[in-house]
Amino acid sequence: MHVRGSLSQSSITSFLEETTAPVRVACRTPQDNLWMCSLWYRLEADATAGDDWTLQCATSAQADIVSFLESDPGVAFEISTNEPPYTGVRGRGSATIEPDPEKETLQMLLERYQVGTESDLARNLLREERDEVTITIEPAVVYGWDFSDRMGDARKRT
Repeated sequence: MHVRGSLSQSSITSFLEETTAPVRVACRTPQDNLWMCSLWYRLEADATAGDDWTLQCATSAQADIVSFLESDPGVAFEISTNEPPYTGVRGRGSATIEPDPEKETLQMLLERYQVGTESDLARNLLREERDEVTITIEPAVVYGWDFSDRMGDARKRT
């Protein structure tokens, strides 16, 4: 993975571990149109690959993005704060899709995003008849930024 921008590899990793904004994933449809989808993610560090990591997302096996990624695994992605001062990570890479019959990734994401597994949303997503997949994004290039220094006083006024 090639790292660019103002954030170090360790700062990028920390940001991704701490931030619970969804990842915005861009891909191409089989008709070569652009498609954007927001998904919950979790960082999966690869202990054998040093500082390398992947992003894991969960979705229904019938979701449009699944068929799009099966057709073309190339993706761009961004995770960023929505309030000033802006901080984030964007990049490009490739995605793989694996069945998740036990919905393990989804359960971890429900906990990470503090929904829990007992909410109505969780019960709906965890239904036995719902087929779930894990989308793993392997970044090739990542770019991290933090505009705190130049936007420190640009906070939302209420």
